Order: sequence, then structure tokens, then C-alpha cells
Amino acid sequence: MNDLSNYRKSYEKSELLESNIPEDPINLFNRWFHEVEEFDSGEEVNAMTVSTVGLDGFPKSRVVLLKKFSEEGFVFYTNYNSEKGKAIINNPNVCLSFFWHGLERQVIIKGIAQKTTAIVSDNYFDSRPEGSKLGAIVSNQSEVIPSRAFLENNLKDLETQYDSMVIPRPAHWGGFLIVPVEVEFWQGRPNRLHDRIRYSSQADYSWKIERLSP
Repeated sequence: MNDLSNYRKSYEKSELLESNIPEDPINLFNRWFHEVEEFDSGEEVNAMTVSTVGLDGFPKSRVVLLKKFSEEGFVFYTNYNSEKGKAIINNPNVCLSFFWHGLERQVIIKGIAQKTTAIVSDNYFDSRPEGSKLGAIVSNQSEVIPSRAFLENNLKDLETQYDSMVIPRPAHWGGFLIVPVEVEFWQGRPNRLHDRIRYSSQADYSWKIERLSP
């Protein structure tokens, strides 16, 4: 057994107080996001963990890239036929989480997923590099394949097929918009007395703000 009992860190970089937060969680998320960018430009600040409940009833988490956020919610793109895509279509209740270790911050977002419009998915797909477009077509994401060579050979065939041609977005690939119903902000503090502020969506579209015990 590997004993990790002595793995400890003191969190002392910032604080999260009710006197210094906006009424809307998206505004606070925007502030934190750009503060992380300024603190560490090398960090993939838009990397987030998406947790879903699979068709087998088990929860599963994986890291994807956030591509857009606004008052409407948080957008990422994927293969709708993947394990992740099928899980979301079957159960749209998902969780997003960000951990920005440099500033000792975490954001957890509970929300309801819905597909983005075809136009939104088309516009993002068109902005991608050619290799990424072909990768979205060649990969039957989450399916078992015989070898790495199988994947690479299929990619070469597609490169020949679409040489000097417009690469269309496959119908099974597109975006999900996660509409938040609850957003929790966590700021590390000394002695494990961390700051936790939760925003909960209300029927009148306002946000209820509460402090949680760490």
C-alpha cells in the first residue's frame, strides 16, 4: 500500500468573501478565469472535467476543453455517438469542474445539457484545423479498434479523399450547452477552513448565494 498521509499543502493565496462577489456566478467565473490566465499563461485554463451517468448506471468523469461560456451556459464539443455523448443524451444532468491549482481554486457546476444548434456546431467545426476536422470524422469515438495503425490508415484515406476539398461537419459531431442550475466556488484557505460559496438558480432567474462549511 502507498501511504499518502503526509501529502499536505497549506492554501494561502487568496480569499473569497461575500463582500467582493457579484450577484451572478458567470461574472465571478469570468473574473476567476481571466485571473488564472494572467497568473499562468501556460496553464490550459479551459480544461474541465465533465461527469456523466453512463448507460450502465456508473458515473464517469473525463477532461474536455471548454470552448465558450456566457450567460447562457458553458459549451464544449464532442462526438454524439461516443460513450460521453450517449450518456448525456440519455441523462442530460451533468457536472463540470475546474481545478486551477496555481491559484488554489475550484469551480463545480451542476447543469442540464442540450445540443447546440447546427449553425453553432458548423461555425466552430469550420474554425478547427484541417487535422482536427478529419480526426472528428475518422474516429468512431469510444468504439474498440484493432490497432493504432487502423486509425492512422483511415486518416490517410480521408486525407486523400478530402484533398483540396471542404471538409463537412459530420452529423454525429457537435456541441453541448450546459445550462447551470448550481455553481460552487472553492478558494483554498489555511487550516483547511476553505471558502465555499454556492450560487443556486431560482425560479425568477435570480441566484441564491450561500456560504458552505468547508
